[in-house]
Amino acid sequence: MSTTVVLPLWLVILTVVLAVWAVLDRLLLPSMRWALRRRAYKAIDDLNTKLKLHIQPFKLTRRQVLIDQLTYDPEVMQAVEAHARETGQAREVVTHTARRYAKEIVPSFSAYAYFKFGTRLARRISTLLYRVRLGYTDDEALQAVDPDSSVVFVINHRSNMDYVLVTYMAASSSALSYAVGEWAQIWGLRNLIRSLGAYFVRRQSRNALYRKILARYVQMATGAGVVQAMFPEGGLTRDGMLRPPKLGLLSYMVQGFDPRHSRDIVFIPVGVNYDRVLEDRILTASDLDDEARARAYRFSARALARYVWHAVMLAFRGRWYRYGYTCISFGKPISLKEHVERREIDFRDLEPDLREREIARLGTKLMRAVGEVVPALPVSLVATAILAAEGETLTGLELKARVHSLIERLERSGAYIHIPRGDRDYAIDVGLRMLTLRGLVNETDGHYDANPAEHVLLRYYANAIAHLLAEETLDFG
Repeated sequence: MSTTVVLPLWLVILTVVLAVWAVLDRLLLPSMRWALRRRAYKAIDDLNTKLKLHIQPFKLTRRQVLIDQLTYDPEVMQAVEAHARETGQAREVVTHTARRYAKEIVPSFSAYAYFKFGTRLARRISTLLYRVRLGYTDDEALQAVDPDSSVVFVINHRSNMDYVLVTYMAASSSALSYAVGEWAQIWGLRNLIRSLGAYFVRRQSRNALYRKILARYVQMATGAGVVQAMFPEGGLTRDGMLRPPKLGLLSYMVQGFDPRHSRDIVFIPVGVNYDRVLEDRILTASDLDDEARARAYRFSARALARYVWHAVMLAFRGRWYRYGYTCISFGKPISLKEHVERREIDFRDLEPDLREREIARLGTKLMRAVGEVVPALPVSLVATAILAAEGETLTGLELKARVHSLIERLERSGAYIHIPRGDRDYAIDVGLRMLTLRGLVNETDGHYDANPAEHVLLRYYANAIAHLLAEETLDFG
């Protein structure tokens, strides 16, 4: 016995679609995910054989797993309870807030995005804008770093290009994990930055719950041996000089450090310098407050298109020049285990005030080590010599004599000076051309002096190496 059942066409189509989706979801997609994951792990294993510092399993853990682990971490749960009591909110509401913070912080690292896209893009941008050079490196000390330690690159912060440049220069060593500020919370850019392993930080937040979640993520990553990069100054220098260290991230890294059982934390000082900083006029503008600077840093497609169009037109007319040299140096690694053994301290046992002082001592030590490896570049050398003349007009020969004297003093102090082509006169010509083209230095019939209207910007570039001359008297007489 049979009967005919009539179904609407839309219901038949919906049934077929759901059936196909069920087959894909239950049979084909799991197999495809397993095969892709297996290929990805094999590619990472092959990649680890080429990297000096391996990509740790923590970095490859699924993002959702890390979010759950962070949200329900015992210390975070204690902070949730404390926040609930303090604010009177329901525990479930505060837990939801904690989970939202965790989602904001935790990255979603993709080795493919980092090495196939990120590092290649970083290389293209860096070499398009600058003549990129590797300065001083202590190869023996770097080779001696225990690959099982947690390595942290400690970098001075002169430009937002620092992220791009260091990513490119450290690509043969490992994948770096950065802390990035609110400027990167842009739709479209946010997911890309997360896939490159960066985690977001609300730098001005005083929320105790948020700070605890951030601290626990940093401690988890550091304990797992994730290679990180940090800018202890906490922001871009506005006068060109090194800024005192801010101790937030550093304190998170070292607070729970156990000298006997924890993985050693090795800090590698990194010094960066530029002949031209892209944001120099914004940074040195005295009439801009913090809010105005924040607006100036916001991404603008129109501004980017205008800049690219202008650059293309200059290149078409044969007038496009790169922004001079940029150089990066790597100093001698500093072991946290050796530091605490030498100081005979354990951060976990110290009273809060004493712990804060010891962390400040460590931060100062790291910033001093970074300052020692900041390279001296042509623009900084010429700017220093011009300013030391105190308004006096110099001939080309007098200027070169002063810069030669300055180079010799820096060499005696052990500083690294980048001399293009190994020719000091050429280096001086390069720096002088950059400054005169930008109007920072006036040139009249072969005589040079500082442009009074650009004194602040000229001082900004001289300050890049001022700390290397702190004990020197610039008497060229």
